[in-house]
Amino acid sequence: MKKVRKIEVVKNSIEKCRRKVAAYCRVSTKYESQKSSIDLQISYYTRLINENPEWDNAGIYIDYGSRCRIKGREGFCKMIQKALEGEIDYIITKSISRFSGNTVDMLQTIRKLKENGVVVYFEKEELDSTDERAEQMITIYTALAQEEIRNMSENIKWGYEQKFAKGELLNNYKLFYGYYVQDGELKINDEQAKVVRNIFQWYIEGFSFRQIKLELERQGILTASGGKVWHEKVIQGMLRNEKYCGDTMLQKTITEDFLTGKRVKNDGQKARYYVYNSHKGIVSKEVYMKAVCEMNSRRRVVKYDDGTVESRKKYNGQNLLGNLLVCGECGASFRRRTERGKVVYRCATRIEKGRESCKESPTIEEEWMKGELGRRVCDGEYDEKLVRARVEEVIILKGKGLNLILK
Repeated sequence: MKKVRKIEVVKNSIEKCRRKVAAYCRVSTKYESQKSSIDLQISYYTRLINENPEWDNAGIYIDYGSRCRIKGREGFCKMIQKALEGEIDYIITKSISRFSGNTVDMLQTIRKLKENGVVVYFEKEELDSTDERAEQMITIYTALAQEEIRNMSENIKWGYEQKFAKGELLNNYKLFYGYYVQDGELKINDEQAKVVRNIFQWYIEGFSFRQIKLELERQGILTASGGKVWHEKVIQGMLRNEKYCGDTMLQKTITEDFLTGKRVKNDGQKARYYVYNSHKGIVSKEVYMKAVCEMNSRRRVVKYDDGTVESRKKYNGQNLLGNLLVCGECGASFRRRTERGKVVYRCATRIEKGRESCKESPTIEEEWMKGELGRRVCDGEYDEKLVRARVEEVIILKGKGLNLILK
C-alpha cells in the first residue's frame, strides 16, 4: 500500500530569509531642483533598507534621463545585470513609471527577473511582480505612462519648432571644435580657430581629407575631445558645417520614434530654418562656399543605361588628372590604369559596363594629357600647381577632343 506524508507549509519562511535588496531611483534631468530630489530618494531608500534587520543593502541605483528608454540608463542596466547574476533578489522603486514608460521593455524586463527569482516592488501602486494581477496592472499603468510621454514629446517638438521659426538657437554643445559656449552664445576659441582656417585653406588648395588628417596628426594637433587621431569623416563634416561661416541651419535632424529616441537626418520630413549671421564666423562666407564648391566638384559618378547614377570614385589628392577628367559622353570620371608599361586613363562606365556602354569614349595617355595641359594652361611645360589652380574640369570628347573648364 502506498504511504503518503504531507509536508506542511512553513509560514513566513520566505520572510525569514535574508534578502539582498536594491532600490532604483530616477529623475528626468540633472537640473539642480531634481538633483535634490534624487538625493532625497537615495537617503530614503538607504534608511529603509538598512533599518530592516532581514535585508542586506545591495545598492541604490540612479539614473538621469528618459523613462521611455532603457537603453542608455546605466544605473538601471547595471542593476538588472547584477540581479540576473544573483547579487540582488528584491528591487524597490517609487512607481511603475519610474521603472519604465515603455510597455514592451517593462514586461520583458519583469518577466526576465521573475524567471530568475527576482521580485520588483512598486511603492505607489503597492504592487509587486509576484502578484497575480501584476502583469495586467503593469501593462495598464505603463501604457498610460507611454501615452503621456508621447503627448509630452509632441509638445516639446512643437515648442522647439516655434523657437526655430523665430531663429532662436540651442547652443548646448559639449564639444564644438573652434568654439565654446558662454551664456548660451557661441564664442570663438582662438587657438582652435587657426586650425579650422588651415583645414579650409588646405582643402581649397587641393588636399584630400586623408592628407588633411595626416597633416593635423603630424603637427600634433589634438581633436575637440583631446584625442591624437583625426577621422576623415570629422574633417568632411567640418568643411560642410555652415556654423564656421557664422550661419546656422536648424532642425537638421529629427526624432524618428519617441520610444527609441532615434534621430535621423531631416531630408524634408520637417521644415528646416536657416539663420544668417547667427554668430561670429571663423571663416568668411566666400571661403566656406569655395570649400563646398570644391567638395561638389570632386564628386564623380557613373551613369547607367537605366538612368541610375552611382558614385564610383573618391577624390585622390595625389592623382590630379583622375580628379579632373570627365567623359563627355556619359559624365563619368576617368580612372588611372597601367597598360603595357604606359599610364592611361579610361572612362569608368566603360571599365564597369564594357565598351558598348560608352562607345565614343577614348583612352587617354597620361603623358599626352600632361603635354596638352602644359601647352594650353601652363604656357609650355606642364605644372601641376598651375593646373590645380586654373582648371576646374577637363571634358574628354570623341577623338581625344578636350573641353577645358577653367576656374
